[in-house]
Amino acid sequence: MNTTYETDVIIIGCGLAGLVTALELIDQKKRVIILERDEPQNAGGLAKVSFGGILMVNTPLQKRGRIHDHIDLALADWFRVAQFQNQDVWPKKWAEAYVHLSCEYMYHWLVNRSVQFLPVVNWPERGLFQAHNSVPRWHIVWGTGHRLIELILKQISQHPNRSYLSIHYGHKVTQFTVTNGIVNGCCGVLEKNTAISFSATAGVVVVASGGYCGGDLTKVKTNWYKDWGNPPDNLLNGSHRFADGLLHDQVMDIGGNLTHMDKQWHYAAGIHHPKPEFVNQGLSLVPPRSALWVNALGERIGPVPLVAYTDTRYLVEQICKQPGKYSWQVMNWKIAIRELAVSGCDYMTAFRYRKPFRMLWELLFGNRELVSRLMKESKDIIIAHDVDTLVSRMNQGEPELKVDSIVLKKEIKDYDDRIKRGSAYMNDYQLLRIADFRKYRGDRLRVCSFQPIDDPKARPLIAIRECILSRKSLGGIQTDLSCRVLDRKGKVISGLFAVGEAAGFGGGGIHGVGSLEGTFLGSCILTGRLAAKAISKG
Repeated sequence: MNTTYETDVIIIGCGLAGLVTALELIDQKKRVIILERDEPQNAGGLAKVSFGGILMVNTPLQKRGRIHDHIDLALADWFRVAQFQNQDVWPKKWAEAYVHLSCEYMYHWLVNRSVQFLPVVNWPERGLFQAHNSVPRWHIVWGTGHRLIELILKQISQHPNRSYLSIHYGHKVTQFTVTNGIVNGCCGVLEKNTAISFSATAGVVVVASGGYCGGDLTKVKTNWYKDWGNPPDNLLNGSHRFADGLLHDQVMDIGGNLTHMDKQWHYAAGIHHPKPEFVNQGLSLVPPRSALWVNALGERIGPVPLVAYTDTRYLVEQICKQPGKYSWQVMNWKIAIRELAVSGCDYMTAFRYRKPFRMLWELLFGNRELVSRLMKESKDIIIAHDVDTLVSRMNQGEPELKVDSIVLKKEIKDYDDRIKRGSAYMNDYQLLRIADFRKYRGDRLRVCSFQPIDDPKARPLIAIRECILSRKSLGGIQTDLSCRVLDRKGKVISGLFAVGEAAGFGGGGIHGVGSLEGTFLGSCILTGRLAAKAISKG
């Protein structure tokens, strides 16, 4: 049995990039079909479950907060983190386009579609040894990524040209159709019934299927960054279950160029998802800055202590050098309720459901609901009222590597003693960074004021076992600035476009080796709009 479709534009994937592309195209009265593998309730993909932070430059919100940002500063930050090579022609052009267009193409476009942002701009990825984000640029959508997708879907459903768009769920595209060197369609099978096939023809095909960092993690491990050695055996999957690189392979089969495939974005503080929907699914924590970060033996990772909000790529690299390639963060209840968060919408309920008074309460008195829920649901979170008991429980279920109680006790005591000596003598690098964090008003309420770990008034003690969590593909399908797919000689493959994570968020590698954080959602919006603009012009 075969179903056939015919339209002007086929978009493969109903994530943020695909939805933005479709919305822009129906503005121009283009007939559009979206083919999506997942179910309708999951429209929006990873963006829908994200925290909803978007990096944007020189916005009205920054100006209201007296944040003096500008294009040259942001570009210098981006290029420093990306470490572009001479051959990275298209990634450099895409980085420049992002920074120059972010305010117009993202901020104003979203505000005009009723998207609201938290009034204080956040400041992650500040850098460790050198500046990353020199100023705060992370604009958080009020309502998280869930609200962002909800509003875009609402824009589509209420659009006067809504009849120009059809969305077909449960459709797995397996192959492109090419006639005389021009991509003019695709074919595939139903996700839940492979006996039923379909084919679709169009003047243009847009790949918006996400990255290759999901599935069974095979492609992640095959393309693991060589300088980091072998990938961890306990690697967790924080991507989408259908981000399997299937269409990357198909693009390559018809001559398209894949670049920067070993460039991936991982998080250092992943825990096993309490309610996994697929194998090795992980949950990404926003790790506390006041917690002590130790390895599997209880030794504080260093010599430069690991501190969250500084340089995520460095954190991952250092943990991959440790025994077992995982880590523990040791803290107490007071630190956890003030600083611990989850990088996603499901656990950050005050943000997701837009409860301002609840959010203010949590800022002032701590997010007890979140921490209590994590303590109840997660097998990776250990609780005790003294260090010896904590270590004993940490070592349960660890057949090979054991935390040394004497070592961990000393690490905690040394750290706590530095705090007790007073601010004039806090020469510990982590404490210096905490002092720096607290200077910014957006962090003052979210970072403890030099809180000792083994403090009887702040118990229980909490230890979180954290694994590396794979999240984003920084490499992908190479494109020009119109999102047209390029072949291995740099020539355009007629009829084929790529947007979002499928295109490495722009050009097959807009980020180089690193990211300033918040550029993922932003790149999906940018590539979707630029692709639609080019397609509409013909």
